[in-house]
Amino acid sequence: MSEKKTYTIPPNVVETVTTSPGVDIKDMMLKDSSDLLDNIEITTIAAECVKLKQKEDEIAALEDQLKKKKEEADDIGSRVIPELLAEQGLSEIKLADGSKVSVKKEFRATIPKDELRREQALQWLRDQGLGDIIKNNVTVSFGKGEDDKAEQLLNLAAEHGFEPQQKSDVAWNTLTALYQERVQAGLDMPSDSFSLWIKDKTKISRK
Repeated sequence: MSEKKTYTIPPNVVETVTTSPGVDIKDMMLKDSSDLLDNIEITTIAAECVKLKQKEDEIAALEDQLKKKKEEADDIGSRVIPELLAEQGLSEIKLADGSKVSVKKEFRATIPKDELRREQALQWLRDQGLGDIIKNNVTVSFGKGEDDKAEQLLNLAAEHGFEPQQKSDVAWNTLTALYQERVQAGLDMPSDSFSLWIKDKTKISRK
């Protein structure tokens, strides 16, 4: 196996590539690493590494700008426009270019990660006769040589000394549909057990 070699590029090389694109890297490396003058690959690697770092910094800056733009757009679409339309008693308008702007309610409901609230939410669904939307995953762990036991029915697991683990959950889109249906029917859901929110969302239908 060939020995790996590591070379630390002198700081002045990086600074030169960053601040003075027209300066020859080899000239800068002459001061600290004359042994590399014949190895043009090292200077090429240094230049490409600096370029990659610059690109990554540019991408990070653009992603930060995009995040801020999305936050601004969300605020305009979920607060500013809905409030302005509501003040005028309007639910939608048409723009000069033919685009239609409308505001609708957006619903979201999920089962909390907190175990106590999670159990409360699942129990509430069962108490309301809505247990059929709950998905259950039940697993039983077996040791080596117990393949035959693994085929036994789950309700016999305790009888044979096994400890089945049960995980119950409800798909967020299923729970959201239920939440929206109940709200529109004038029924509620306990916010102390579920993670619930409703917000206005502006939709622009471009012509």
